[in-house]
Amino acid sequence: MALQWMILACVVAVEAAVAALVTLPAPRAVRGQIVALTSLLLQPLASVIPFAAFQLLDIYWKKEHRLMCNSDVCTAEERVRFEKSMFKAQRNVILCVSACLLYWCIYRIVKYSKDIKALEETEKRLKEE
Repeated sequence: MALQWMILACVVAVEAAVAALVTLPAPRAVRGQIVALTSLLLQPLASVIPFAAFQLLDIYWKKEHRLMCNSDVCTAEERVRFEKSMFKAQRNVILCVSACLLYWCIYRIVKYSKDIKALEETEKRLKEE
């Protein structure tokens, strides 16, 4: 079960690196190449959205069917195990939400960069006429 969270953590790390790379100031030629490469990577990376959504549903289902340890019947070991599982679930929710949010941010940044480039080309073409 830990492999899926490791994969999602790696995807979030890659998305964070790509977001940082896209937002760094760079010369126009380099920036154009970065945006073009990122836009090519966006379509395969879109699979992270349903994967993260499925993981969120899995976390929700496990939370609803988890044995609660609220009474005095629970031992200290059971209470520690319950709290540890809650912390892991919270961490995984943050991981899923950050994966979706980073993908959306990268998508919007690339879209805005392409729109700006198209407007600059239109402005250049209008100035020449």
